[in-house]
Amino acid sequence: TFQTNILTELKNWKLNLIQHHKLQMRQEKEKHAAHVKQLQNEMENLKELLHTYEISISRKDEVITNLTQALEKQKERVELMRKFTLWRIQHIKTKQEEYANSIADRHFRTALMKKVWAAWRSASEVRWKDKVARACQLRAEDVCVQLTNDYEAKIAELTATLEQRKAEILRLHSERDQYEDTMKKAFMRGVCALNLEAMTMFQSK
Repeated sequence: TFQTNILTELKNWKLNLIQHHKLQMRQEKEKHAAHVKQLQNEMENLKELLHTYEISISRKDEVITNLTQALEKQKERVELMRKFTLWRIQHIKTKQEEYANSIADRHFRTALMKKVWAAWRSASEVRWKDKVARACQLRAEDVCVQLTNDYEAKIAELTATLEQRKAEILRLHSERDQYEDTMKKAFMRGVCALNLEAMTMFQSK
């Protein structure tokens, strides 16, 4: 009958609607599962990238720490060398002053001896004593001249040594500046290399 056909059609339509709804639900679940899996993969990739960045930063910090320690050790070494060189210069100056005072004292004694000898010679009236006095005077003068020459040569030698120490100080300062410049350049090259490595890894990811 017509009513039976209508009920059958409604029943078929209901079944089709239920099946369509089930199909849509299954498709939505599959889409949701695929989306969740994609998000999980992205999360794993981000975790790996984060771990890579942490390793890179740790290495960079280690390089910076090593360079800083090396610079501090070099500064300490240069400072010790500078103090030692200043002490050597002061020691040489003290020796020079002592030597100069000794020369002055000997010259004074020699002059005093000349005066005493001259007084004794003037008081002598015997001819052979006069000859002996002249001979002694010549000998004393020769000795004084020889001593003066020796002392002047020693002073020149000490002066040359002092100039050499000053040149050595200048050379040490120059070497320190060159070393600090080299360490700065090495530090900058290390930082640039680490940054390039991190950038390459980021781009590859």
